[in-house]
Amino acid sequence: MNQTTRFWMTALRWTLGIVVLIQSCLFVFGSSGQHAAAQFGMPQWIRPVLGGCEIVAAILFLLPATSVAGGYLLLVVFFFAAAIHVLHGQYDVGGLLVYAVAVMACFASLKEATVERSR
Repeated sequence: MNQTTRFWMTALRWTLGIVVLIQSCLFVFGSSGQHAAAQFGMPQWIRPVLGGCEIVAAILFLLPATSVAGGYLLLVVFFFAAAIHVLHGQYDVGGLLVYAVAVMACFASLKEATVERSR
């Protein structure tokens, strides 16, 4: 992997991690997240549990030593969030799909960088 690709993949990881972290904090701690959860008819415990897991996953994803574990946790959270949206009749989960693909792209670049280092 060349230096330019490595730079942009790192930028993607950081951008994704920070955006997800900010959105998760707004979902858990903001009044709009509380309002959205009430509109869905979700039990009150789902918002802090799902959002809290997403916050932890985003932080782990940002740290180089735990980025793979954080990425897998993000994929699980995105899956459950998409499932909750779909089950409540909201089919606009495209953003979650884009986030999941971005995580997978980061995985691919990490794997490629690991293979290059082992040569």
